Amino acid sequence: MITAAALCPAPPLLARELTGADPVVPDLREACHQAAVALVASQPDVVAVVGTAAKTMGWDPGGRLDLAPYAPMLGAAQPAAGPPVPLPLGLGAALLDQAGYAGRRVLQSVSPDEPPAQCAELGADLAGLAGRVALLVMADGSARRGRRAPGHLDERSAPFDAEVERAVRDGDLGALLAVDPELARELMATGRPAWQVLAGALAGTRPATQIRYAADPFGVAYLVASLHVPPP
Repeated sequence: MITAAALCPAPPLLARELTGADPVVPDLREACHQAAVALVASQPDVVAVVGTAAKTMGWDPGGRLDLAPYAPMLGAAQPAAGPPVPLPLGLGAALLDQAGYAGRRVLQSVSPDEPPAQCAELGADLAGLAGRVALLVMADGSARRGRRAPGHLDERSAPFDAEVERAVRDGDLGALLAVDPELARELMATGRPAWQVLAGALAGTRPATQIRYAADPFGVAYLVASLHVPPP
């Protein structure tokens, strides 16, 4: 069963190697780090990292972030710590490493085309991995929150992201299953399938939530939260 969960975004800027000594949005990085630390402190038997990628599939648990697509020279200079995995999973694995987690982990991607019901089913499967399962969900909100945003401004973005934040803040994760995949696609909210995996994993519970960060510094909604699941 799920005993704790964390929600973090998955922008490349979370990789410290890409920004050097002058960190970009240090408050976002610190919030993600604290969320990972709290997740590890829940003493899970296994941590499942979930993020959106081209296909719904499991990945090598020893997989690590591949920097080559973002900085080819830097990527070539980095020693191969493990097989490359999609960006959200690699960032999640790095957060676990930085939090000192050395236990069992599962890396699971979910396709952007996966319908809500299948996302929820996948979440339920992950919840059954062990007696104490922690879930680290790497998911971005809409990317159309300003004229300089990747997708430019769409007035629907603000209420869309506000409802996602409300659902997470209130522990009303069932509401995430109502997020329309087509609207999420139009708003470039790539985290939609991962949110719905989270909802499926925590079905029937109402976790206590701590929002650690909620902002859109680059026109993309980033939400960081820690979710504590009360014992049955």
